[in-house]
Amino acid sequence: MPTDSSRLSPALRRLVAERAKGMCEYCRTPEQFATQNFSLDHILPRAAGGATILENLAWACMGCNANKHTRTHADDPETRARIALFNPRLQNWQDHFAWSDDASLVFGRTACGRVTVQALQLNRVGLVNLRRVLIAAKLFPSGENQ
Repeated sequence: MPTDSSRLSPALRRLVAERAKGMCEYCRTPEQFATQNFSLDHILPRAAGGATILENLAWACMGCNANKHTRTHADDPETRARIALFNPRLQNWQDHFAWSDDASLVFGRTACGRVTVQALQLNRVGLVNLRRVLIAAKLFPSGENQ
């Protein structure tokens, strides 16, 4: 695996995408329905010393990647404590997030989930609209998203 952050090989991109099963590892949007290309997110940002290695990469939609940017922590909207954002390499999505009854909204089950929902804007208008269309077409949520 390359450790030089300037090299993002097609093979590395493919490995990360396959591991994510074609979904954003944060908002769970299926890549096949995204309006923009997905990208590799450095969980620990390069600016903070994060390496370009499989263990530090997440498959992310452009919206989640742009909102996360170089963040690793955010303030919990309930307690105001500084909390680490969700790390898809170390944490299980279902432990930290839940879907609304109609599956159009993501809620944080934990402080980590709450800060990630807020910081990455996991319920941005475009995402919620896409989820509703996919739900109506019976294409969302898949078993992986539930």
